[in-house]
Amino acid sequence: MTVYLVGAGPGDPGLLTVRAAELLRAAEVVVHDRLADPRILAGAAPSARLIDVGKTPGGPVRQEEINSLLVKEGSSGAVVIRLKGGDPFVFGRGGEEAEALSSAGVPFEVVPGISSAIAVPAYAGVPVTHRGRATSFTVVTGHSRHAVDSDTNWEALAQAGGTIVVLMGVAHREEIARRLVAGGLDPSTPVAAVTWGTRPQQSTVRVRLDELGTAPVEPPATIVVGAVAELDFSWYDKRPLFGRRVVVTRARTQASDLARGLESLGATVFEVPTIAFGPPSDGGAAMDAAVVGIGGYHWVAFTSANAVEATMTRLRDARALGGVRVAVVGQATAASLRSWGIAADLVPARHDAEALLEAWPGGTGRVLFPRSQTGRDVLAEGLRAKGWTVDVVDAYSTYRPEPKANDERLVANADAICFSSSSTVSGFVESFGLSALPKVVVCIGPVTAQSARAAGIDVTAVSRSASVTSMVDAVVDALSGP
Repeated sequence: MTVYLVGAGPGDPGLLTVRAAELLRAAEVVVHDRLADPRILAGAAPSARLIDVGKTPGGPVRQEEINSLLVKEGSSGAVVIRLKGGDPFVFGRGGEEAEALSSAGVPFEVVPGISSAIAVPAYAGVPVTHRGRATSFTVVTGHSRHAVDSDTNWEALAQAGGTIVVLMGVAHREEIARRLVAGGLDPSTPVAAVTWGTRPQQSTVRVRLDELGTAPVEPPATIVVGAVAELDFSWYDKRPLFGRRVVVTRARTQASDLARGLESLGATVFEVPTIAFGPPSDGGAAMDAAVVGIGGYHWVAFTSANAVEATMTRLRDARALGGVRVAVVGQATAASLRSWGIAADLVPARHDAEALLEAWPGGTGRVLFPRSQTGRDVLAEGLRAKGWTVDVVDAYSTYRPEPKANDERLVANADAICFSSSSTVSGFVESFGLSALPKVVVCIGPVTAQSARAAGIDVTAVSRSASVTSMVDAVVDALSGP
């Protein structure tokens, strides 16, 4: 039994350490604060029990109760993660929790996290040290329930020089500024106050020190005081999709690549899957039989990563494909195939069944075509017309998952929605209706766009190819337009 005191960083899931991510996936119990980003909590195992001990100002959960909870859960033999914003030992009261666990004889491990004192200014384009402006920085808390923390000598801090980084100081920022000025800091000293730093809603207010008390600053904020606060090497909020909210309708097992691509450009991504995958209606019997005789085919055609997965998981020996040529519909399907150590022999320039049919070489022979039960017949019929014998086998089924309670609100607050297949279009319309669509609609290719228009949807943009990169580019273009 071990309790892990884990620093979750300032908010951006990309700043989670490798060790923290590993432990989160293995956790059976996750005890987290109110500011824990949902995207980080999503990294926990589905079976993990999440316990919210978030403390709002004046809230009911006392630190002593949290300590007792950690001792209780840690003594149960479960893998327990105490997930704390920033670093556990930087104003995170991690020391008190470690002390309580030690006194109770419960083993624990500390996993440091990236502190908001450094990360948040960096995301706002403010270096806490800079040659000619600051050779040191001091991190201090401004938090106290009723007044500025009496343990901090603000007047002496003003005379220490360097950069002052104030955490949890919004409520008492007027008094903090007054005391720093009383200690000798120039009233015109630059200040940068960054709210929700490293998150999609990040905003920065830049003022003079004597203006801080009346500045429109909301918690949670990191306040940087000193000459460096005048610098503005902004990058985070300059990304093309910063502040934009985009709905991704792909199945959860496929949404991550697109979500990461959009998030890397600043978007807040809402995953609202309108399609899910399951076994075919025959339980996979036809696929089992087809794979047994796969060596007798001249070609295998894959038009989705799901078909690759359904086939390769049944193939006990890849050498069975030794004399078989393999065609795929696009780069994403080719990448899925490569993950099994097999390179595709045919990848068309355009990523759809029509392009694959056009690129298919002449000749005759047998073709195995594993696909969705509800897949289109374009490729199979076209190959038969060319003289090939095609065995179409149901590799998997698709169905519409039930929307979650919060999905409708997420869609309503979105700036754009991405449709990655005709099935995601029909699934969305059935679940939410046309009136729920955001203003901007982006489709992954002409086939999906055609299905969307047939359903009565006004399509804003269509990606140039059926790839994640092209889809992200299309979203950027659509949201950057007039």
